[in-house]
Amino acid sequence: MALEKKQRDPSTKKEAGKKAAPKKEAEKKAAPKKDTSTKKTPAKKASPKKEPAKKKEAPKPAPIVVRASSRYVRVAPRKARLIADQVRGLQIDRARALLQFSPRGAAQDIGKLIESAAANAENNHDLVADEMRVAEITVDEGPTLRRFRPRALGRATPINKRTSHIAVALSPEEEI
Repeated sequence: MALEKKQRDPSTKKEAGKKAAPKKEAEKKAAPKKDTSTKKTPAKKASPKKEPAKKKEAPKPAPIVVRASSRYVRVAPRKARLIADQVRGLQIDRARALLQFSPRGAAQDIGKLIESAAANAENNHDLVADEMRVAEITVDEGPTLRRFRPRALGRATPINKRTSHIAVALSPEEEI
């Protein structure tokens, strides 16, 4: 029992630690020091070999992109994105046909916008509109018109009339 108490007693551990500490210090003092007088001189770096100058290639001209945008369109962006996803990447002729026969209301607005971008391509950039394709089409959210509708017992229900900002980019078809 006495041994167990000594082992558990924290004061005995402190004393044992104090006695062991001077031994460690003596060992450190007795250890031989390294000779720092023999320093290695840094090796000279080899000069980099000069490579022959490469000829710079002329950068390819950026493809012409014709843009048109329509802002504050009174259609919800969620509904307009359904049509935009169908048209993205199509040739102008196919996009026109798809939009003409689509039952969705946003199809008419997006169709007008694509026609406007095609007219920009012909008049401003001297391109043939029928040889263009829909490179990008984005539908962003515009401001929301907040209205209220009367309900029973004198209450009011909010009505959110959402708007969209639609942008189209046309580019000439790449010949493969």
